[in-house]
Amino acid sequence: MKRIGFLSFGHYQDVPGSFVRTAGDALLQTVELAVAAQELGVDGAYVRVHHFAPQLASPFPLLAAMAARTSTIELGTGVIDLRYENPLYMAEEAAVTDLISGGRLQLGISRGSPEPALNGYEAFGYVPGEGRSDADDARHKAAIFRAAISGSGMADANPRMTGHSGRLAIEPQSPGLGERIWWGSGTRATARWAGEQGMNLMSSTLLTEDTGVPFDELQAEQIEIFRKAWADAGHNGTPRVSVSRSVLPIVSDADRHYFGLRSQRDGKDQVGNLEGMRSRFGKSYIGEPDVIAAQLASDAAVQEADTVLVTVPNQLGVEYNAELLENILTLVAPAAGWR
Repeated sequence: MKRIGFLSFGHYQDVPGSFVRTAGDALLQTVELAVAAQELGVDGAYVRVHHFAPQLASPFPLLAAMAARTSTIELGTGVIDLRYENPLYMAEEAAVTDLISGGRLQLGISRGSPEPALNGYEAFGYVPGEGRSDADDARHKAAIFRAAISGSGMADANPRMTGHSGRLAIEPQSPGLGERIWWGSGTRATARWAGEQGMNLMSSTLLTEDTGVPFDELQAEQIEIFRKAWADAGHNGTPRVSVSRSVLPIVSDADRHYFGLRSQRDGKDQVGNLEGMRSRFGKSYIGEPDVIAAQLASDAAVQEADTVLVTVPNQLGVEYNAELLENILTLVAPAAGWR
């Protein structure tokens, strides 16, 4: 059994053919797709977080709205870029959202991916200190955030107001949230670090390293390193691992119209330089359901993960994406051995 979720970037643009012309469209339709996905039996509804782009950005109001309209589906992010965040305010927002959801939040956090803005986090007021990188700051914020949601004291109490001089935790607290934090990893080294820290692992279709082996094999190696680091660190329980894939079964004329040509173009890994690093981007799975099911069944990283997040073309609207998810659940997942 694998958990199957959808991952939406929440693109919006006023162009011909788009069902998502405005930010309001993107937000409201994401809520509606979460409701439809739950009814279909999808396990998770995840949203991407980008800044300075016509995509989903501030996740917690959206996740809270999704939580209020659903009851069983997991709700998450893939991922929140910590370079842009105040970790204590984020801890309050996360706890509130998790309480509204009844403990269904699965938060992916990380240093983030390349953004349209050059050092955009500095415009938000977060400038790395001398001798520190933005990655250093992201890890430091992750430590503060995790301590805060776990109930650690974050500020000295005012004895005149509280009657004591101890440390105060953020409020509210949502028990169990600390066990549902995932680190978005793009390399084997950061996967090892995530395992050492006791977080779950969220690995996307982009790895910011390349050893010459196929993407799925490199990602499977990353997962193996993560699990070993988790075990060696002595953490209790079993960590979760998610991978994301573009899965587009060709079932209808509409599918063929939208993605038929992409099946020929995007069926292999892409390798290039990203922010000065040689990177490998995973292929898309596009084609007849039985064909892509067989391909996914031989995907080494998919086989190792317990959760698969399928990216959805959100600009095609709720109805199209609900049908896409239904086809994945009923035609692809069983044939791939996921269900």
